[in-house]
Amino acid sequence: MAVVIRSLLDRELTELNDDTIRLASMVDEAIGHSMEALNRRDVIFAQQVIAQDEKLNLLRYKIEQNALRTLATQQPAAGDLRFIIATLHIVGELERMGDHAVGIARLVNQLEEEPALDSLHQLPKMAKRARLMLQECLDAYVARSADMAHAIIKQDDKLDKQYHKLFRQTLEEMRDDEYIHRATSLLWAGHNLERIGDRATNIAERVIFMTTGVYVEVDLQTP
Repeated sequence: MAVVIRSLLDRELTELNDDTIRLASMVDEAIGHSMEALNRRDVIFAQQVIAQDEKLNLLRYKIEQNALRTLATQQPAAGDLRFIIATLHIVGELERMGDHAVGIARLVNQLEEEPALDSLHQLPKMAKRARLMLQECLDAYVARSADMAHAIIKQDDKLDKQYHKLFRQTLEEMRDDEYIHRATSLLWAGHNLERIGDRATNIAERVIFMTTGVYVEVDLQTP
């Protein structure tokens, strides 16, 4: 009987793992597409990114429901319990990353009537680093590696520095009244990318908890 119960628990844990990987992949795609829409000022493409967010939300809810069912019916303990609790937090962070991608996509509407974007400044570099942090979070989650998670946390400072550089560059543009609106929109895009990095750090903290039982909280000093 115990073997049967363990087999059922293993199947449910595998489903949680696979669905979380799929959710992270959807989030990564949303970030990439939102930046592509911003770069091209493609309003139609941006609307598609926004519409896809509902699918992301539904998958998050499915994962949460399945996790709660497993907690109630299988009564997991030790590492299995930490895995489920960490996954519940991680999918919440992933869903919010998706919201930040939508935030970038929504800015495309505001920029449609603006002059051509000569430069996105630090935004492409920020997006690349944010997506890299997300991928490395996923790798750490799959590998159950606290060491990999610690390495991700150290990267957040680099993303913050890129955002501060973007801030300085856009302030320079704001000296010309013609570009105030555009510069403000780019700042909001940068803010969303910076927050994605913060949420990647949150995920890394949960991976550390999942693998070691120790919760490490990093002071990101972010409003």
